[in-house]
Amino acid sequence: MIRNYLKIAFRNLLRNKVYSFINIAGLAMGIAAFLLILEYVSFEKSVNQFHKDLPQMFRLINLDSKGNTWAQVEPGWAEGAKQNFSEIKAYCRFTDYVTNGIVKKEGKNPGLFRENNIGYADGNFFDFFTFPVIKGNKTALNQPKVVFITSKMAGKYFGKEDPIGKILTLSNQFGTLSYSVEGVYQLRENSDINLDMIFSLKSLPDANNLESLHTNTFFLLNKGVDYKSLENKLSAFRDSQQQDKDGVKFRLQAFANLHLSDKLHDTYPTTGNVKYVYTLGVIAFLILLIAWFNYVNLSTASSLKRAGEVGVRKVIGATPGNLILQFLGESGLVNLLSFLLAILLVYILQPLFNELIGKELSLTTLGSSSIWAIGLGVFILGSVISGIYTAYALSNFNPVKILKGKLTKTSQGAFLRKSLVVSQFSISVALMLVTIIIYSQLRFMQNENLGVKTSQLLVVRGPEVGEDSTYKIRKAAFWNDIGSQSYVKDYCLSGSVPGNWYNFSTSGFTQPKSKPGDALKSYSFAIIGDRYLNVYDLKLKAGRNFTPEETKVDWNANSKVLLNETAMKQLGFESADEAVSTRIKWDERYLDVIGVVKDYHHTGLQKAIDPIIFYPQNSSQYITINLTADNMQDKIAELEGIYKNYFTDNPFEYFFVDENFNKQYVSEKQYGQIFTTASIWAIIIACLGLFGLATFTVENRNKEIGIRKVLGASVVSIIGLLSKDFLLLVCIAILIASPITYYFMKIWLSDFAYRIDISWWIFAVVGGIAVMIALCTIMFQGVKAALVNPVKSLKSE
Repeated sequence: MIRNYLKIAFRNLLRNKVYSFINIAGLAMGIAAFLLILEYVSFEKSVNQFHKDLPQMFRLINLDSKGNTWAQVEPGWAEGAKQNFSEIKAYCRFTDYVTNGIVKKEGKNPGLFRENNIGYADGNFFDFFTFPVIKGNKTALNQPKVVFITSKMAGKYFGKEDPIGKILTLSNQFGTLSYSVEGVYQLRENSDINLDMIFSLKSLPDANNLESLHTNTFFLLNKGVDYKSLENKLSAFRDSQQQDKDGVKFRLQAFANLHLSDKLHDTYPTTGNVKYVYTLGVIAFLILLIAWFNYVNLSTASSLKRAGEVGVRKVIGATPGNLILQFLGESGLVNLLSFLLAILLVYILQPLFNELIGKELSLTTLGSSSIWAIGLGVFILGSVISGIYTAYALSNFNPVKILKGKLTKTSQGAFLRKSLVVSQFSISVALMLVTIIIYSQLRFMQNENLGVKTSQLLVVRGPEVGEDSTYKIRKAAFWNDIGSQSYVKDYCLSGSVPGNWYNFSTSGFTQPKSKPGDALKSYSFAIIGDRYLNVYDLKLKAGRNFTPEETKVDWNANSKVLLNETAMKQLGFESADEAVSTRIKWDERYLDVIGVVKDYHHTGLQKAIDPIIFYPQNSSQYITINLTADNMQDKIAELEGIYKNYFTDNPFEYFFVDENFNKQYVSEKQYGQIFTTASIWAIIIACLGLFGLATFTVENRNKEIGIRKVLGASVVSIIGLLSKDFLLLVCIAILIASPITYYFMKIWLSDFAYRIDISWWIFAVVGGIAVMIALCTIMFQGVKAALVNPVKSLKSE
């Protein structure tokens, strides 16, 4: 019996080649898109989930009175908390980007590299976190002047040599110190902790201070501990240990929620975006849904062709159950062939998809989290439901009517098909709208006037290695040499540049009219030289710039600052003129506000302009050079030669300000590309279904078209006759998708401090595109039918 069903199923697929191709190709495309997006969702859900004690692991974070949160805390709190609260079983601290620097390999084949993923950690790091140590003894990290490196770094620095016992020298903000390599460990891609080198925290002086805000602190709690209750105890402990009350509270964030929050509107800092992940999951399902709609639509539409077969089978004794089993088997065969083709498509498209998302994924990634089970359940359930509905519709014909030739199309069937077409194009139109809105916001952020010059500005990282008695002389000579080049319009020194973060954030600023609690407000601190405003074309609202002499004053002896307009307002000044005639207080120091800088965007337009306080110092962290526009690579090569002449032991590193600034929009650009791809994919699948329905419509109205041609109907009128019903459905889809998309994209845009208004033209353009795509799809069959000789259509069967 089953063998017979399979034979019939294959014969029907071969007999109806067009419908079979559309069904299998549409389902395969839907399944392939579903699998690829599910890979990404699975990966995102798996990040950090491999640590053995994950349920008891929490990160200590700060929460200020405004609701702002940040992860870096002073290192001394960990030991104090461990001693005072029995709920804490262990703690582990590590630093990340704030301690990056230049690493030098000593001995044979020396090398010099700037490393941007290094940090210091407590000696129990490899007991606390689940990263396998593949060489060396993990307890060695308890000793000072010890470093553990990844297998990737071992290959980079030492090749095939055994790295254990070799020496690496690190130069960063803590000075220059040599470390012995005592271990090699393996990182995992699905980890938020991505340190390529881990130096012993015991190497740092005063590693338990309560002043330096630079460590990530994790607690391992005993089982059964109420972490919310512990939060309150930790905050009370913090208040009791601080003389200056800053209103900051301690909070505990579950390590399991460090990458993706378990809530959509969680304000705690995360490294991933749960909204985007859920959105992509929904898109994957919607694309698969479009493919199922195609299958149901075409199968039910072509059911009249198989009515005779059903009638004969029923007359000779076939039960509805037999027929449902047969047609369900055919549905299963279509799904199986589609699934196999989808796997092939995934293998073909995987490299392109990986490049799109910036990760190395494969089908094996699906097993990295339990999301695969949900995906499998959705796929099986959808396949079964679509197959059962189709089987039920085909097996439910009345055999008497069939054999009398009186079987007609029902209004219910026509309504279902129209509803599915509307649903398909509603999803497709919504994805197109989302794509255009995302790219409009991205273009707005990239082209909006930032209030600061970013073009033709080259930033060179300052030297960090080789501080000796000649260091200050060499720096001054280098700056003079740079300024003397004919292609250099100007240059400046600073500790921060637009597009990068500030030097640090701090509070404690007040003015004579300040209110209670104003000292708790946070300000971003930017260290700049006297040429900074000129090079970046920043305007003064009032007052004056720093003088060269003021940038040479020692840190604690300085008494001059600049404010931006936002900082001026946050301090309570009503005007820039009032600000420049007033002294402000920073904890116990008094500072003269000598100027107010007009607001500009130091960081991306995702967030509001920060209150900035500019502090005068000739920092050599960044050297920004304003260049003439021609022969850029030749100029960079010449600058490198000048740099190497003065700072032999430092790598020459540079970036352009505009390119660096736009890196802040990488996430939006990436998701825009994903939505674009999803939109195109959905449109193709929907058009496949529309093409199949148009083909079916033309076949059913073949004689009608022939009669109309005999009576003088033109090709254009016949195309219009066949197109109008479908175009009406597409227009209904546009009307349904537009308000829904508008509502959700308004919510998405609310996350940006500076955003576009969703204009009516976006909906008009997308609607026009959807109508044109549908029209082109239908016209192929319409023109073909209109050009057929009516004699062939009207001749007797």
